[in-house]
Amino acid sequence: QVQLVESGGGLVQAGDSLRLSCAVSGDTLSRYVMGWFRQAPGKEREFVATISRGGDITEYADSVSGRFTISRDNAKGTVYLHMNSLKPEDTAVYYCAADPTIYSGTGYADYHYWGQGTQVTVSS
Repeated sequence: QVQLVESGGGLVQAGDSLRLSCAVSGDTLSRYVMGWFRQAPGKEREFVATISRGGDITEYADSVSGRFTISRDNAKGTVYLHMNSLKPEDTAVYYCAADPTIYSGTGYADYHYWGQGTQVTVSS
């Protein structure tokens, strides 16, 4: 059973940068398409970014495009979300997700495995 553990969240000011990590264990990371989602209080979980198994194809939500970068190191079993120019509206719990069957996915239902989430709070 694959397990995902996020880390790197915290409290930052608007304009700051932050890097989230998702450590994957229990299986070979290269088998999985990976994604990042986020959920703000009172809102539904929303897609942030996804990356293909080899790392050559990425896709982003319009709200983060140009500011966030998803990457992966299959040898280290880790996926990253580099977040620049953070805004208060980026405040949310950020979740890492994985699936071994899809080609790409931007929907919550596309992913079978989820981490427990890490809180990101951006103050104005």
